[in-house]
Amino acid sequence: MQTIFAKRACTPDGWVHDLRLTHDMGQITALQIDTAAQPGDMLVDTLLPSLGNLHSHSFQRAMAGMTEVRAAGKDSFWTWRKLMYQFVEHVTPEQYQAIAALVFMEMQEAGYASVGEFHYVHHQPGGTRYGSVSELSQRVFAAANETGIGLTHLPVLYSYGGAGEAELGGGQKRFGNTVDQYSNLVTETRQLATSLLPGDARVGIAPHSLRATCPNDLKEVLALQLGNPAHIHIAEQPKEVADVEAWLGARPVEWLLQNAPIDDTWCLIHATHMTKAETQGMAQSGAVAGLCPITEANLGDGPFNGVEYLAHGGSFGIGSDSNVRISLPEELRMLEYSQRLRDLSRNVIIPGEGSVGETLYLGAAAGGAQALGRKAGQIEVGALADLVAIDSTTPALCALRDDQILDGLCFASGDNLVTDLWSAGRHQVQSGRHVSREAIVTKYRQAIHSLLSAI
Repeated sequence: MQTIFAKRACTPDGWVHDLRLTHDMGQITALQIDTAAQPGDMLVDTLLPSLGNLHSHSFQRAMAGMTEVRAAGKDSFWTWRKLMYQFVEHVTPEQYQAIAALVFMEMQEAGYASVGEFHYVHHQPGGTRYGSVSELSQRVFAAANETGIGLTHLPVLYSYGGAGEAELGGGQKRFGNTVDQYSNLVTETRQLATSLLPGDARVGIAPHSLRATCPNDLKEVLALQLGNPAHIHIAEQPKEVADVEAWLGARPVEWLLQNAPIDDTWCLIHATHMTKAETQGMAQSGAVAGLCPITEANLGDGPFNGVEYLAHGGSFGIGSDSNVRISLPEELRMLEYSQRLRDLSRNVIIPGEGSVGETLYLGAAAGGAQALGRKAGQIEVGALADLVAIDSTTPALCALRDDQILDGLCFASGDNLVTDLWSAGRHQVQSGRHVSREAIVTKYRQAIHSLLSAI
């Protein structure tokens, strides 16, 4: 049991002062308002519900900065993907774990208490199986344990190289599984998770995309969901939309809404290119839109239709996807700024009137928790103690009222606000640094040196 005393905190009832919070066994067990600090309390300035990072491919962090050189012809998501396939061919299990640990540590220092690891690298280069079907999933588990982050593991079904059941090629062979092979992978990872991970961990399912599976396989794999989160890439690029429509006779979001039991356990990643009807239908389905604004900008995907989506009550969360940059404020900022640039307007992604920062932060907190299957996203008794403390005395925030703090965090701050972070009560960031930072960074540097020498 630990107690935290916050000078102020953001709760479902609004901002409160002098909050004494008790958590035990990973959950918030008591809240006392307008009280006094007691000996042994952990003192913090401003306490917030922490966000979940709902979409990550951790291994891609190691190639950040390697693809920002223009080659002949038009650069695009597809040319970036080719380079990513070449890179992943060289990553070993030991390197995979070291990279994932660094990414999870950086996420926690940025203010994320949990992560949805959308994990599609399963095999050796060329597609040869490891001795255990879950070898690389176990490496993700080990990285989660090193960092203490809350993990929703999402093993990915990736069966085809493109729409129309095209054959896997090149780097994709490390990803490939039949439905039966995938079923064995999910079963084994779930069994291992109960013994290797804390009780707040989850193992969901993740059909990679409509282009990497097929209708019959998707129908079969849904039997593995069993109430756990289901994530899928959807409508990220115009070419993807065109290819799926030519094959299945409907656009990706349109087809999915008509042919799969989409509900509040689903997270549709990107959903960048949608019609008005698709946007409304997705919003009303209860699913979460998994938005990754920094990656979507980096890859030239285009802006999400946030205005229409929120107007129809849609839920959303944020993720760092390729992990080219891990910054919670910048993800939220980029989401709003992408809407402003498209619409030539200000304060756009909010239904009605009020604080855009609160809409972004609290909306992403709720949507991220939903997408990761975590009872979190707000400070209340019974919720997981996924909490982050920030310093409001910094120049970016010191002039702001309580009701302006989240606006300042989203639009005026850098990456130096986080003082403390708890993942299901595990106090992993203290005084702005992860408790295992030095060891994790050392292992990462060793892994990268080995990796680059092999490329």
